[in-house]
This record gives sequence, structure tokens and C-alpha cells, in this order.
Amino acid sequence: MQITSILAVYFLFWVMTAFVMLPFGVRTADEAGVEKVPGQAESAPVNFRPARILVRATIVAIVLTTLFVLNFEYGWIGVDDINIFPERPTIAEQSQ
Repeated sequence: MQITSILAVYFLFWVMTAFVMLPFGVRTADEAGVEKVPGQAESAPVNFRPARILVRATIVAIVLTTLFVLNFEYGWIGVDDINIFPERPTIAEQSQ
């Protein structure tokens, strides 16, 4: 696998992981027991830490990319392994 392909896969995993991790560890003003600012949305986070999310997303993306590349190289799980639908008979087989 080429390095550019690995970087593209890493970027996709990183973006997906970052969006999945956004709601974890975030507390609202009501949950934190902090007074709200006038005009503040009910769901606005009090302790939003983007650096923590970026670090977590980076670590998880590295692990997922490593597993993906190793599976690509060694072929642990292939398309035939995850095919849950039985093969359909061809038209020639149906007419016999």
C-alpha cells in the first residue's frame, strides 16, 4: 500500500473519530452546576476542550489505520468473510 493511500485512510479515520468523540466528556451548565450566561443555549458545553478531542482522535485513528493496513497486507478479513448474503443463481442456472 502506498504512503499516500495510508495517509488518506488515516485522514478519513481521524475525521470520523473526531466527530464520534465530540459529545463524550462534555457537560452542560446544568450538569456542572454553573450559572448560565444570558442568551446561552441549554445544550452549550461548559468544559469544551478541543485539544483533548484532537489527541484522542489522533490515537484512535492511528490504531484503526494500523489495523486497516495490516489487514490489507495480511488479508485477515476479506470480502468473502463478511458476505452475509448467499450467492444468487445465474440466469443460465435458473433456466436449467
